[in-house]
Amino acid sequence: MDEEKLREKLRSVEDPTFDDDVVSLGLVTDVEVEDGVAYVELAFNAPFSPEETEMGEEITELIAEEGLEPRLSAKADIKENDPLPNVRNVVAVASGKGGVGKTTVAANIAAGLQKMGADVGLMDCDIYGPNVPTSLQVEEEPDVLDHGDFLPAETERGLKAMSMGYLIPNQDDPAVLRGPMIDKFIDEFVNAVRWGELDYLVVDLPPGTGDAVLSLVQKVPVTGSVIVTTAQEMSVVDARKSLGMFREHQTPILGVVENMSEYACPSCGDTHEMFGSGGGWEVAEEYGVPLLAEIPMDPAINQSEEAAVDVDDSPVGDKFRQLAPVVAKRVGDVNRYLVSQEMKLEAGSMLEEEHMPHEEGHDHGHGEEFEDDELVNDDLELRTL
Repeated sequence: MDEEKLREKLRSVEDPTFDDDVVSLGLVTDVEVEDGVAYVELAFNAPFSPEETEMGEEITELIAEEGLEPRLSAKADIKENDPLPNVRNVVAVASGKGGVGKTTVAANIAAGLQKMGADVGLMDCDIYGPNVPTSLQVEEEPDVLDHGDFLPAETERGLKAMSMGYLIPNQDDPAVLRGPMIDKFIDEFVNAVRWGELDYLVVDLPPGTGDAVLSLVQKVPVTGSVIVTTAQEMSVVDARKSLGMFREHQTPILGVVENMSEYACPSCGDTHEMFGSGGGWEVAEEYGVPLLAEIPMDPAINQSEEAAVDVDDSPVGDKFRQLAPVVAKRVGDVNRYLVSQEMKLEAGSMLEEEHMPHEEGHDHGHGEEFEDDELVNDDLELRTL
């Protein structure tokens, strides 16, 4: 079988999100057949994404059925002037206001992706309230190299982390900084930290839409953002502002996480809605983005060494373990969508404002449980073009 016939054969592999085949979407970037080996290069850039793993397995089986040895590789184009060329995906975790558990969500996304097998870093850009060292319980300071660059701190499992908290001699000392200094620290975290090769760099942003948030989206090509809110009306109002800021800067929205959605009483077993209900749904449905998770409150989260990732038999731990694959799925969706649009432009098609197709077969009502990589709501708008 030659390259042309194999490429045509690959048209039988469909992308489960976009309801089209991988060749038509531009996801097969190169095919070579030599000495009984089929080398197939794919525009997959979200390691451990459930959909991309599934498609890769299907392609491998299809090639093997033709009597060829499959050799698959994934390659992503490096963006021009990218300050983090060795980082595949930058996931920003943001909130409109403080106190909604944004750092806990960011730490769990990072630790969850790392536990799935990905190479992950966690960059704490919450300059005024750097809580990542406490969340990860990594007290060892980053190494400073001779020329001033940093090697990030690491957890026992290999999750890399950098935070202003490592640079303040006393954790209780306030970080009193003006806007230009914040911009400088963000620049240092991006350019002076030796992150190495990462599949995902999760960025814990400060609440609001201030200098640190703007510095990040202007300096770094952010793959997508996760907006954290509680169901409380004030938090929902501010979440809209945060989401709107990312939209203005053409940053895809991966989805919304409603944190502290209910309190699971360890004594009586009942649940109580401490901040009301439906806030995350309200934002998600209004902006046409997925509600990624509804995370309950649980005292067990304070007893975990890695922010509830390893808490057994806990509603919080279970929800966080579901969240990482969903985020990986959405990152894959974003990347493949952009590849497909670039192919349309190369083919001379008119690019109009488009929306990702909805997930077939998902009919979730408010409060209904979801598992693994399912998305809660159906409209998956990625960005305003």
